[in-house]
Amino acid sequence: MKVGYARVSSVGQSLDVQLAALEAAHCERIFAEKRSGTTTSGRSELADALSFVREGDTLVVTRLDRLARSATDLHNIVKQLADKGVSFQCLQQGGMDTTSSTGKLLLGVLASIAEFEADIRRERQREGIDRAKAAGVYKGRKPSVDASAVRALRDQGLGGSEIAKQLGIGRASVYRALSG
Repeated sequence: MKVGYARVSSVGQSLDVQLAALEAAHCERIFAEKRSGTTTSGRSELADALSFVREGDTLVVTRLDRLARSATDLHNIVKQLADKGVSFQCLQQGGMDTTSSTGKLLLGVLASIAEFEADIRRERQREGIDRAKAAGVYKGRKPSVDASAVRALRDQGLGGSEIAKQLGIGRASVYRALSG
């Protein structure tokens, strides 16, 4: 049985392209989630897919970075699959066959490249933030809500919307401050 796994990093992104590719690859069961892939922790659909697959099955993903962002995580997942007698297929890296030595080598090289790309992306982001800070443009995140100011305005009889307006914050932040 072919079992598919699809992932995007945020709720605003669409899984449609991955789901269509997995369906075209004849996956009989597909697990999909909208969750950051920087680690494997908290990815319940991935855990379910790894638990679901049985000996003789193939786990299919569209790209390696959908499964793991670090070489270590990728190797751990592939080892877990191999220990269960499950093969691994990556649609965009078509020569990927983890049952052969060459396929294992290719997997290692591609995993290292994916990890390298993620590191480079983080470095560029950090450099951009540092340049923006030096230019006085970067403000960073808004400071956390002053709960005492929120309570003081509530004690004056103001409602959540009015408190939010006066403090320049969202209503949800007002209610979080009041409940905390």
